[in-house]
Amino acid sequence: MDFLLSLLGGCVLAALLLALRIWLVLRQSGRRRPKRTGSVSLLVVAGSGGHTTEILRLLSSLSKSYSPIHYIVAETDEMSENKIHSFESTKASVISKPLYSIHRIPRSREVGQSWSSSLLTTLHSIFYSLPLTAWLQPDLVLCNGPGTCVPVCLSALLLGIFGIKKVIIVYVESICRVESLSLSGRFLYHFSDYFIVQWPRLKDKYPKSVYLGRII
Repeated sequence: MDFLLSLLGGCVLAALLLALRIWLVLRQSGRRRPKRTGSVSLLVVAGSGGHTTEILRLLSSLSKSYSPIHYIVAETDEMSENKIHSFESTKASVISKPLYSIHRIPRSREVGQSWSSSLLTTLHSIFYSLPLTAWLQPDLVLCNGPGTCVPVCLSALLLGIFGIKKVIIVYVESICRVESLSLSGRFLYHFSDYFIVQWPRLKDKYPKSVYLGRII
């Protein structure tokens, strides 16, 4: 039963991707995009608890050329949204009228959820994140491990596969991962453009990664 549901979900996803590709090609053929002024549109995936705290610390060290910033949080995550508003209001005292937005998508996987059911919930999350990512069309996706980042990064990857836009994916593994990667990290290690770790042991185990020391 789980196999049939997964197969059905895959077929529906393929149909949606094809429809999205046709719609975007037709939409873009009738207009010319304005030239960029040097700013970098950033899509940030926030997770509950420590993930959001770490990603906001990282954002605090970025230059103001990263604008606008679009945040994605899980639909049930109220804590992260409050932290983001607080963080951006602090920035407003330094940068006038910071440009940011917050968007919600369904959780891809709950703690302790089985693999078979998490596949279906991840597909469900992709149904929401793919049109959103295609609409925002960020230049760069930045994430640090919450499960919500998997469907978002896959959506960004699909934009490039379908020739819509190449989106750079930067994954920063959490500072608490000393000996092994998180579940999201083990998956996105193979798809991210830049995979950053904060402990030398992880660099030894995963040669594709970039070791920069502690950055958050």
